[in-house]
Order: sequence, then C-alpha cells, then structure tokens
Amino acid sequence: MTYLVNPPLLRALSAGLLLTLSAGGCTQNPPGPTITATGTAGSTATNADARAYADYTELAWSDEFETSSLDANKWAPEVKDVWFNNELQATTSSRNNVTVTGGNLNITAIKENYNGRTYTSGRIITKDKKEFTFGRLDVRAKLPKGKGVWPAIWMLGANDSQVSWPACGEIDIMELRGSAPSVNNSTMHYGNSVATHQYKGTAYSLPSGDFSADFHLFTCIRSQNKMEFFVDGVSYYTFTSADASPYPFNNPFYVILNVAVGGDFDGNPDASTTFPQTMLVDYVKFFQYKQ
Repeated sequence: MTYLVNPPLLRALSAGLLLTLSAGGCTQNPPGPTITATGTAGSTATNADARAYADYTELAWSDEFETSSLDANKWAPEVKDVWFNNELQATTSSRNNVTVTGGNLNITAIKENYNGRTYTSGRIITKDKKEFTFGRLDVRAKLPKGKGVWPAIWMLGANDSQVSWPACGEIDIMELRGSAPSVNNSTMHYGNSVATHQYKGTAYSLPSGDFSADFHLFTCIRSQNKMEFFVDGVSYYTFTSADASPYPFNNPFYVILNVAVGGDFDGNPDASTTFPQTMLVDYVKFFQYKQ
C-alpha cells in the first residue's frame, strides 16, 4: 500500500499519469530479507511464449484450503498495526481475521479497537515460500462489499527488498472499491523510483450483479513481455512491454491476499457499511503449459 516516506508526494506524482481509475491502489511492502533472482527472464525461460488460456493445463502449485488452518509452508501472515494509504486496519494473525473453514480461506475485516486502531483484518503472502514467473495464476474468490472495504488479490516483485517499490513492479489482479462492488480494477505499477512512479490498467464490470453475490475466478497469465487478465475465463485486458518502461514484470513475483479498510482508494466506511466483512477464497492455482 502507499509508500510511507511521503504519501502526499506520491499521490501528487501519480495524479494525471497513465490512468486515473485506481488512484494508486495497493503498493509497497516494508523491506524484508534479501531475495535473489532479480534478472529479466530470457526467451528460453519456462512458459515464456504466450499461449491461449486453455493451454495452461499443468498444475504447478496450488492451495485449495482443505486443511483446518493456514498452510505455513505456503503462506505467511503479515502482522502490522499501521499500513499505507491512510488505511484504518491493523493486520493480525488471529483466527478471527485469517482462518480456513469449509474449504475456504476467510480473510475478515472486523470493527474493533486494537492497538490504537479501529479495525482489524488479515493479509497473507507467499514471499520466501513461493515465487511465480510465467504461467497462469487463478484465484477463485467471493468478495466483501461496503463503502471503505477494499479487498485485493495482487503481486509484488520478489526482489522488492533489493530494488524497492515501484522498481520491483506491482500487479493488481483484483482490487475492489466496496462502494462499487460490481467493478474489478486491474492496475500495474512501475518506475525506477517513487518520484517516477507510473501506473496503468483498466476496470472490468460484471454484466449483472456484483462480486459479493457469488464466487468468481480472477486470472492473470504472464508470458515474456506480456500479461493478460481474465474474469471467469473472459479476457478483458492485455498489458505488454510497450505499455511500460521500465518493464519489471518478467521477474519472479509473490502473491498477496488481503482486505483493507478505509484509506485513499475508497474512502472510509460510513453508516451504511456493516462489519464483519469477509473475502472467501476457494483456491489459488498456478498452471503452466507443457514445453
């Protein structure tokens, strides 16, 4: 979420750039342990060539949340009292905020006083456990809604400890403003420094209903110099190296799942927002095609 050094400066620099629909979205993690593999993948890398959606048939990694608790070999909770973007939540490792029940991951935002904050929620990552490069990432999820509720399915470059944000790159596969629950925002963030931060993306609206009514499948296919985005198998956006300079999106990335509350993206909850609000995740799967 927004870079802590100077959030007003970042928002000012971002204004009027390539896209105004997302107003920044999820960005930047605190520094972590050094991660290798910082180079750009070559044309001989596994699954570097772009293929059709249906060609990705080889399941390379998955979590279907069939256990009784979060799999520590695949995910780590990020516990922090103050996040970015003027958000209101602290994130915890409590089962009240992150739990696995009924074959689903539950990430729940709760209105409660906690360490000086007024909301708690959850945020989990695959950092230092699993990195993803070329292939098809599927996340099937049912989303929360309500003014100020901000669920997200996204990725950060695994070299973020070395080059920081936005140089590491950020891929927002799904970001939803709870006040507009039928609209999914997909945004890419890039640039050599905070001062040169750029972003570009699009919005996809469900033909009917909203994302809180049922599960939907959010997909990103990454190949060399190209990304394509889908909802329920329907392609709605393609982003290539011609759209970004620099283009960090050929590198390994890790996955983040979280629900934020309040802040710059959708504003703070109002009297119409009810809590708790939960993002249910049925599965996360990563497919590749046969070489």
